[in-house]
Amino acid sequence: MKVILAQPRGFCAGVDRAITIVEKALDFYSPPVYVRHEIVHNRRVVKNLEAQGVKFVEEIEQIPDGAIAVFSAHGVSQEVEQDASQRGLQSIDATCPLVSKVHKEGQRYSAKGYDVILIGHENHPEVEGTLGQISGPVHLVSDVEGVKALKVRDSQKVAYITQTTLSVDDTRDIIEALRERFPEIAGPDIRDICYATQNRQAAVRALATQVDLILVVGAKNSSNSNRLCEVGNDSGTPSYLVEDPAQIDPEWLRGKETVGITAGASTPEELVQELIETLRKYAELEISTMDGVEENVHFGLPSSLQRVAKERVDDARKAVRSEAG
Repeated sequence: MKVILAQPRGFCAGVDRAITIVEKALDFYSPPVYVRHEIVHNRRVVKNLEAQGVKFVEEIEQIPDGAIAVFSAHGVSQEVEQDASQRGLQSIDATCPLVSKVHKEGQRYSAKGYDVILIGHENHPEVEGTLGQISGPVHLVSDVEGVKALKVRDSQKVAYITQTTLSVDDTRDIIEALRERFPEIAGPDIRDICYATQNRQAAVRALATQVDLILVVGAKNSSNSNRLCEVGNDSGTPSYLVEDPAQIDPEWLRGKETVGITAGASTPEELVQELIETLRKYAELEISTMDGVEENVHFGLPSSLQRVAKERVDDARKAVRSEAG
């Protein structure tokens, strides 16, 4: 059986940064470190961090006063930030910088008196956080029908923003419907769309032309992983979401000579490798990686952690000088 690995796949810079933030918090402050919501949507990542002393909670009220609290990569509302401050929590914001950029865009439009339209999925943590970051009128739409039902104060002062885990293709029809209804609508530049979402979906479309089957490694509650599966199926290639590599259905493989593998932006590479090992039980494998975008994006740590890291380095230097003296 031929196995072709998608390029790119797996962790994006925002996810990598969020996990690093939690690991640094454990190192700098010692356990327990509390994280509101799953830091990213992947159970393996969550379990690994729990084993190191991280406690995941759903609400700020579950965190003891004065404890270390990390906000997940999806972002939080202003209300959550205020609650954490009032509780005296030492908050560390692991919100993906691309999500923070969406927050700032929405706030900027709102400050100018615009009605803001957020294109996204209801109840998704990122959407809930973004809705809670904009003080003025903000309307959530998930499809073209939602555009038709919109009621705004002034059709000349409307702007839209999007959930970062949606690609240009995911939002195209909705944006066209918005522009048809509100010709003067303002919105972000296409370059502001999350690069990771776009790159991974494009890779799956290319992969679909080369394989008989696509396996997407990712969590069931991961929006971008589910969308990768949809993209594969929409491209005409049977595609399945694999949360646990050890539990794939052998029937999926029957008669398939070439299998493509990709992974959601919150999926660690170790799960991809575990899936490959599972496939070895059914056939001898010939593995290759498709040509694709080489991502070199990197996001720095929050200033609060950078400050602590610098203090640690300064203390270490002082100790060395003291011993030398």
